[in-house]
Amino acid sequence: MNFKYRNLFDFSIILILFILFFYWISFPAPKDFPVNGFVQIEDGLSVLQAGEALKKGNVIRSCTIFVLLSKIMGIEKKIKSGEYFFEKPISVVEVIKRLGDGNYGLRQKKITITEGAALKDIVNIFKDFNNFKEEEFYLITKDPSLEGYLFPDTYFVLPSIDATGVVKIMKINFEEKINSLKEEIEKNNHNLNEIITMASLIEKEVSNFDDKKIVSGILWKRIGKGMPLQVDAIFVYLLGKTSAELTLDDLKIDSQYNTYTNKGLPPTPICNPGLESIEATLRPIDSSYFYYLSDKEGNIHFAKNFEEHKVNKNKYLR
Repeated sequence: MNFKYRNLFDFSIILILFILFFYWISFPAPKDFPVNGFVQIEDGLSVLQAGEALKKGNVIRSCTIFVLLSKIMGIEKKIKSGEYFFEKPISVVEVIKRLGDGNYGLRQKKITITEGAALKDIVNIFKDFNNFKEEEFYLITKDPSLEGYLFPDTYFVLPSIDATGVVKIMKINFEEKINSLKEEIEKNNHNLNEIITMASLIEKEVSNFDDKKIVSGILWKRIGKGMPLQVDAIFVYLLGKTSAELTLDDLKIDSQYNTYTNKGLPPTPICNPGLESIEATLRPIDSSYFYYLSDKEGNIHFAKNFEEHKVNKNKYLR
């Protein structure tokens, strides 16, 4: 082999070795890859910051290579935030693909929060999630109270979701859902807390949308005339008792939420109402009724005065 080709051969070998070395230190998963571990990619991170988080979590070897390949693969601005689970070591290319697709590595769970669910009901739904801590949830939702502002809906969540994540997605959903009612809310004579509080009472009292609007008219009218609301659903919230289980002593319980001993609305919502109840609160039907009751089948019976109401009670509740 002449000198010229010998040098070319040597250069080629060196180049191949350099490429292999470069590949070895950059592309494969690190030796201390977090097998069966999680790495959090926070919302709003740049591709560089995402790379730094992955490097810190030992998912990739080189932040520089991660950024470069992300740009080459066209995923630089498509990285999905969230918590990623890694069952086994994977290359940086596979990591980038997963972040671009939002492939978190775990199958999301379908969770349904029914209309009228209270904070304690939400806790019961998520209590078996490993990262969900009841005390953390109540701490986050306590002051100011988020009762009423966590929208009841069907959610698809990762098994690794924690209390902060639950509150975040439900509160964002609430804001999105009421956005269509924003103009009506701003023009209403009542503030948002009053509207959601009234909607929470209606949610627990009535199931039919048309009846909800009539009950809304009744309750707003009672407030306007300085009459107590006398809503029995409040005692489910306070005591866990239904109307049929209430005693005269229960009706006298000393609480700001007691709608028999206090006039006006309770200080906060008693549950998380659905959109229909919020709409009914904003669009009350004016009627001649002042009273209503729900029979054992959930049918609503209206009355114009207390005498008619007593007749309905004897007829439908006894």
